[in-house]
Amino acid sequence: MEHISSRQNPLVKRMRDLARERGESDEVLLDGPHLVHEALEARLAVPVAAFAADAALGRLASLAAACAARGTRVVTAPESVLQMMSPVKQPAGVVAVARLKAATVNAALTAAPPQLLLLLDHVQDPGNVGSIIRAAEACGATAVIAGPGTADPFGWKALRGSMGSAFRLPVASTQSLDETIDAARAAGLRIFATVPRGGTLLARAALARPCVILLGGEGPGLQEDLLSTADEGLTIPMRPPVESLNVATAAALILYEASRQRLDVAVR
Repeated sequence: MEHISSRQNPLVKRMRDLARERGESDEVLLDGPHLVHEALEARLAVPVAAFAADAALGRLASLAAACAARGTRVVTAPESVLQMMSPVKQPAGVVAVARLKAATVNAALTAAPPQLLLLLDHVQDPGNVGSIIRAAEACGATAVIAGPGTADPFGWKALRGSMGSAFRLPVASTQSLDETIDAARAAGLRIFATVPRGGTLLARAALARPCVILLGGEGPGLQEDLLSTADEGLTIPMRPPVESLNVATAAALILYEASRQRLDVAVR
């Protein structure tokens, strides 16, 4: 294994830059053994992985060997240097770079029918974005599309929240929610907008058909102009005094109900 000991090593800067902002790069930062393992399982290219020296020779030896077998540049570093590479205060022993391209909006819209898409509007917390992607895969959604103002679904915090689901589920980004909604409707998908009250109650909504679920960001919810473009409002019934739910929690409840309805249709 290659060993680096300087905080000035170019690899340290590369990983710190990815932790701050990916920009247009298809490189993503993976922190921790679980994500690195999931990336290898998903057959992603992993150009480089940096291990804490003692971890690579001990508890993470098999992961280091798996990386090397895939052609990954494997380096070891002292804990102090690995802490500079990792975006978290206490690294879990490995930080890696993988290449991951976002899906196109068209690919997301034309995924295997009956489509079940989530369209995120100004969901700013990357942890929520990651959790939504995780729930989407778990419940059989066909894609997630991140709109403007939504946290980067491939940023390190979102990837940590999705726990590898973003490597397998089509995840796209769009700069125009209106155009995406128009394209979805043209493709025969019904547009549901989540609203705190006054919409179709969740259990009564027809979610087995091809559809898009619009989810608004933390606090303000969906923008008014998006609400007006939807075919139908969708409301999760809540007992007072609770008036709202965390967006990731709301997404999980909706996705579970959609999954339940689709399983019922499949077994009939």
